[in-house]
Amino acid sequence: MSAAISPVRTDIREPQSKHPSKAQSIVIDGMSKSFGDRRVLSDIDLAIPAGQFVAIVGRSGCGKSTLLRLIAGLDQATAGKIIVGDRTVESLQPSTRLLFQDARLLPWQRVIGNVGIARHDGWRKAAAVALEDVGLADRANDWPAVLSGGQRQRVALARALVSDPGVLLLDEPFGALDALTRGEMHRLLERIWQEHGFTTVLITHDVSEALRLADRVIVLRDQGVALDVQVELPRSRRDIGDAATMTLRSRILAEV
Repeated sequence: MSAAISPVRTDIREPQSKHPSKAQSIVIDGMSKSFGDRRVLSDIDLAIPAGQFVAIVGRSGCGKSTLLRLIAGLDQATAGKIIVGDRTVESLQPSTRLLFQDARLLPWQRVIGNVGIARHDGWRKAAAVALEDVGLADRANDWPAVLSGGQRQRVALARALVSDPGVLLLDEPFGALDALTRGEMHRLLERIWQEHGFTTVLITHDVSEALRLADRVIVLRDQGVALDVQVELPRSRRDIGDAATMTLRSRILAEV
């Protein structure tokens, strides 16, 4: 029997005082990355204002995940630099959190233990609050194995929220989910981003997903930025079949 899915708050609202924004800007200055003789990214210049939601799209192998790992400090640039907030990225950043397609939960830890993995003072209370934020307060004492794929991703999101990040990086986190669960996660992420105000960079191969969530879409191609466009569409974007959205979608797809 599949695990029951707890209701998720999907109402969209303005940021609230209980979540004062600690969003940080991201500046990428003349950044290149090579692996041996293979150049993946070349002379990238980007400025992402604090609190913006950016989606990066492109074909497989274009360097999307590499760029995300460089921002996170998991890899080092071959040339140029990346600045998050007021710090040059040289290693993992305490204010930056990264979500992958795989939730990467520890199977020997219960849900609340996975969320509060850092074990700082007051971690259990903070983890409980984060689980409530993602609609899983009643699953705190469950094991990850009994959760659905969408629930595991919500636990991973709660684990990121518990540290009050300034930057949230997402590497195709919804790619393995079914369409209904993916739509639920879109609404959840949008609501939490608006409440917490962190800067968000989403890697996706799905242009429709990018348009549903992002303020700005960047297309990577041929080692560089092929398109950088603002998404000036009203939220919440549950219907992406209108003329304005379809025109923008066609423009992005032409550059992918």
